[in-house]
Amino acid sequence: MPEVTFKEKPVTLIGDDISVGDKAPNFTVLANDLSEVTLADSKGKVRLISVVPSIDTGVCDQQTRKFNEEAAKLENVDILTISVDLPFAQKRWCAAAGIDNVQTLSDHRNLDFGKKYGVAIKELRLLARAIFVVDSSDTVVYVEYVPEVSQHPNYEEAIKATKNAK
Repeated sequence: MPEVTFKEKPVTLIGDDISVGDKAPNFTVLANDLSEVTLADSKGKVRLISVVPSIDTGVCDQQTRKFNEEAAKLENVDILTISVDLPFAQKRWCAAAGIDNVQTLSDHRNLDFGKKYGVAIKELRLLARAIFVVDSSDTVVYVEYVPEVSQHPNYEEAIKATKNAK
Protein backbone atom coordinates (compact mmCIF):
# COMPACT_ATOMS: atom_id res chain seq x y z
CA MET A 1 0.00 0.00 0.00
CA PRO A 2 1.16 3.55 -0.62
CA GLU A 3 2.33 5.56 2.38
CA VAL A 4 -0.11 8.34 3.14
CA THR A 5 -0.25 10.95 5.87
CA PHE A 6 -3.07 13.13 7.17
CA LYS A 7 -1.82 16.41 8.68
CA GLU A 8 1.66 14.87 8.58
CA LYS A 9 0.68 11.82 10.67
CA PRO A 10 0.76 8.36 9.04
CA VAL A 11 -2.62 6.72 8.44
CA THR A 12 -3.61 3.17 7.58
CA LEU A 13 -5.26 2.60 4.23
CA ILE A 14 -7.70 -0.28 4.04
CA GLY A 15 -8.20 -2.26 0.86
CA ASP A 16 -6.43 -3.17 -2.31
CA ASP A 17 -3.63 -1.17 -3.90
CA ILE A 18 -4.58 -0.23 -7.48
CA SER A 19 -1.89 0.04 -10.16
CA VAL A 20 -1.75 1.12 -13.79
CA GLY A 21 -2.72 -1.85 -15.95
CA ASP A 22 -5.13 -3.33 -13.40
CA LYS A 23 -8.71 -4.07 -14.35
CA ALA A 24 -10.74 -1.42 -12.52
CA PRO A 25 -12.82 -3.02 -9.77
CA ASN A 26 -16.55 -2.39 -9.99
CA PHE A 27 -17.98 -0.60 -6.96
CA THR A 28 -21.29 0.66 -5.62
CA VAL A 29 -21.72 4.19 -4.25
CA LEU A 30 -24.70 6.52 -3.84
CA ALA A 31 -25.75 9.41 -6.06
CA ASN A 32 -27.18 12.60 -4.59
CA ASP A 33 -30.71 11.16 -4.96
CA LEU A 34 -29.66 8.03 -2.99
CA SER A 35 -29.74 5.79 -6.07
CA GLU A 36 -26.91 3.30 -6.45
CA VAL A 37 -24.18 4.05 -8.98
CA THR A 38 -21.54 1.58 -10.15
CA LEU A 39 -18.48 1.86 -12.34
CA ALA A 40 -20.28 -0.42 -14.80
CA ASP A 41 -22.96 2.27 -15.26
CA SER A 42 -20.47 4.29 -17.31
CA LYS A 43 -19.00 1.36 -19.26
CA GLY A 44 -17.60 2.38 -22.62
CA LYS A 45 -16.51 5.82 -21.41
CA VAL A 46 -13.26 7.11 -19.97
CA ARG A 47 -13.68 7.82 -16.25
CA LEU A 48 -11.63 10.21 -14.15
CA ILE A 49 -12.30 9.31 -10.52
CA SER A 50 -11.41 12.17 -8.19
CA VAL A 51 -11.31 11.02 -4.57
CA VAL A 52 -11.62 13.59 -1.78
CA PRO A 53 -11.87 13.31 2.02
CA SER A 54 -14.71 15.85 2.36
CA ILE A 55 -16.27 18.12 -0.25
CA ASP A 56 -16.67 20.87 2.38
CA THR A 57 -12.94 21.48 2.84
CA GLY A 58 -10.72 23.90 0.94
CA VAL A 59 -8.55 21.56 -1.11
CA CYS A 60 -11.46 19.21 -1.89
CA ASP A 61 -13.55 22.19 -2.98
CA GLN A 62 -10.78 23.42 -5.27
CA GLN A 63 -10.12 19.93 -6.66
CA THR A 64 -13.78 19.39 -7.52
CA ARG A 65 -14.10 22.86 -9.09
CA LYS A 66 -10.96 22.26 -11.18
CA PHE A 67 -12.25 18.98 -12.59
CA ASN A 68 -15.70 20.51 -13.14
CA GLU A 69 -14.04 23.15 -15.37
CA GLU A 70 -12.03 20.51 -17.23
CA ALA A 71 -15.07 18.25 -17.73
CA ALA A 72 -16.64 20.80 -20.07
CA LYS A 73 -13.62 20.40 -22.40
CA LEU A 74 -13.61 16.58 -22.49
CA GLU A 75 -15.75 14.37 -24.72
CA ASN A 76 -16.95 10.89 -23.78
CA VAL A 77 -15.48 11.30 -20.28
CA ASP A 78 -17.30 10.97 -16.97
CA ILE A 79 -15.74 12.68 -13.98
CA LEU A 80 -16.75 11.12 -10.69
CA THR A 81 -15.92 12.80 -7.38
CA ILE A 82 -16.19 10.32 -4.53
CA SER A 83 -16.13 11.07 -0.79
CA VAL A 84 -17.82 9.74 2.34
CA ASP A 85 -19.91 12.91 2.66
CA LEU A 86 -23.63 12.23 2.84
CA PRO A 87 -25.42 12.54 -0.52
CA PHE A 88 -27.51 15.41 0.90
CA ALA A 89 -24.37 17.39 1.76
CA GLN A 90 -22.91 16.73 -1.69
CA LYS A 91 -26.12 17.89 -3.38
CA ARG A 92 -26.21 21.06 -1.28
CA TRP A 93 -22.54 21.80 -1.98
CA CYS A 94 -22.94 21.25 -5.75
CA ALA A 95 -25.94 23.60 -5.86
CA ALA A 96 -24.09 26.30 -3.91
CA ALA A 97 -20.90 25.91 -5.98
CA GLY A 98 -22.61 25.66 -9.38
CA ILE A 99 -21.09 22.25 -10.07
CA ASP A 100 -22.84 20.55 -12.98
CA ASN A 101 -20.18 18.73 -15.03
CA VAL A 102 -18.95 16.39 -12.28
CA GLN A 103 -21.00 13.69 -10.60
CA THR A 104 -20.51 13.66 -6.82
CA LEU A 105 -20.95 10.25 -5.25
CA SER A 106 -21.03 9.08 -1.65
CA ASP A 107 -19.18 6.06 -0.27
CA HIS A 108 -20.54 6.63 3.25
CA ARG A 109 -22.73 3.53 3.41
CA ASN A 110 -20.12 0.76 3.40
CA LEU A 111 -16.87 2.13 1.96
CA ASP A 112 -17.20 -0.22 -1.03
CA PHE A 113 -15.20 2.07 -3.31
CA GLY A 114 -12.69 3.00 -0.59
CA LYS A 115 -11.85 -0.62 0.17
CA LYS A 116 -11.69 -1.75 -3.46
CA TYR A 117 -9.39 1.13 -4.41
CA GLY A 118 -7.30 1.17 -1.23
CA VAL A 119 -8.23 4.70 -0.13
CA ALA A 120 -10.31 4.07 3.02
CA ILE A 121 -8.51 5.62 6.00
CA LYS A 122 -8.95 3.24 8.94
CA GLU A 123 -8.40 5.81 11.68
CA LEU A 124 -10.79 8.45 10.30
CA ARG A 125 -13.37 6.63 8.13
CA LEU A 126 -12.58 9.12 5.38
CA LEU A 127 -11.13 8.53 1.93
CA ALA A 128 -7.55 9.47 1.13
CA ARG A 129 -7.06 11.94 -1.71
CA ALA A 130 -6.39 10.08 -4.95
CA ILE A 131 -7.00 10.15 -8.70
CA PHE A 132 -7.76 7.16 -10.90
CA VAL A 133 -8.26 7.26 -14.65
CA VAL A 134 -10.07 4.26 -16.13
CA ASP A 135 -10.26 3.81 -19.90
CA SER A 136 -13.31 2.69 -21.86
CA SER A 137 -12.30 -0.97 -21.52
CA ASP A 138 -12.13 -0.66 -17.70
CA THR A 139 -8.34 -0.70 -17.50
CA VAL A 140 -6.68 1.65 -15.01
CA VAL A 141 -4.38 3.96 -17.00
CA TYR A 142 -3.43 6.48 -14.29
CA VAL A 143 -3.14 6.31 -10.50
CA GLU A 144 -2.14 8.94 -7.98
CA TYR A 145 -2.36 8.34 -4.26
CA VAL A 146 -1.58 11.81 -2.90
CA PRO A 147 1.06 11.26 -0.16
CA GLU A 148 -0.31 14.00 2.15
CA VAL A 149 -4.11 14.06 2.20
CA SER A 150 -4.22 17.85 2.68
CA GLN A 151 -2.24 18.50 -0.54
CA HIS A 152 -3.48 18.86 -4.11
CA PRO A 153 -3.17 16.08 -6.69
CA ASN A 154 -1.24 16.57 -9.92
CA TYR A 155 -4.08 18.05 -11.99
CA GLU A 156 -2.05 18.36 -15.19
CA GLU A 157 -0.96 14.72 -15.24
CA ALA A 158 -4.46 13.47 -14.43
CA ILE A 159 -6.00 15.55 -17.21
CA LYS A 160 -3.28 14.49 -19.64
CA ALA A 161 -3.91 10.82 -18.81
CA THR A 162 -7.65 11.35 -19.26
CA LYS A 163 -7.18 12.97 -22.68
CA ASN A 164 -4.84 10.15 -23.76
CA ALA A 165 -7.15 7.36 -22.57
CA LYS A 166 -9.33 5.63 -25.14
